[in-house]
Amino acid sequence: MKIPKITGIIDRRILVNFTADADIAKKIVPPPFTPKLVNSKAIAGICLIRLKHVRPKGMPAFLGVGSENGAHRIAVQWEENGELKEGVYIPRRDTSSLFNTIAGGRVFPGRHHQAKFDVNEHDDQYHVAFTSSDGTVISVDAKVADELNPDSIFGTLD
Repeated sequence: MKIPKITGIIDRRILVNFTADADIAKKIVPPPFTPKLVNSKAIAGICLIRLKHVRPKGMPAFLGVGSENGAHRIAVQWEENGELKEGVYIPRRDTSSLFNTIAGGRVFPGRHHQAKFDVNEHDDQYHVAFTSSDGTVISVDAKVADELNPDSIFGTLD
């Protein structure tokens, strides 16, 4: 069965990055990947994405569906043809969409855990929280800032 091309809108994307213990990250990341280290720390995070009007390409937008999603990420590197490559490994995905949960691993990459999201956005302030079906809990409160903390390692990454 050929899977149709999907289209939609990324309505909101918040990327929360943090450092993690390198030894713990090494236990999570499968070969051929290794955690990308900065100042001896692994870089991990969660991407909180709201999708809207997701549908097979060619169908009208009003027939599309929306969802809140969380993709847990670890920065990785690997060698390919003698060249060092960089990317992210996503060990876990959470979603408000029952369809994504069922289709995860079939239509969409990776297993998607069903989650209940609590979202409040106003005046450049964001609250995004969820509790997943297996008890995983995430809560992020953030506001728009003009610049990064100058002491942050994230201000120095290329």
